[in-house]
Amino acid sequence: MRLIVSALLFVLLQGCVASIVSDVVTAPIKVVSKTADVLTTSQSETDEKRGRELRKREEALGKLARQRDKARERCADGNKDACEKAADLNDQIEQEQDRAL
Repeated sequence: MRLIVSALLFVLLQGCVASIVSDVVTAPIKVVSKTADVLTTSQSETDEKRGRELRKREEALGKLARQRDKARERCADGNKDACEKAADLNDQIEQEQDRAL
């Protein structure tokens, strides 16, 4: 009876020891892999970030263009301050477009 229990314990403990050894051996690999994933940026993440930047820039240019158009309308009605503002806004738009290049 003791022999059967001893043999059974030996078999069960052998599996536990193998599992622990396996975990200890693979742990450093898992840590390095996780660190590499955190430190590197995938191409899709880079593309998404670039897309967000482009959309923000386009939104800013659109806002400036709308403000310029309104100032031009007021300028056409004879408002000299609006003419200066339209010119300033046009310069800002050109600067923003030059930065995009």
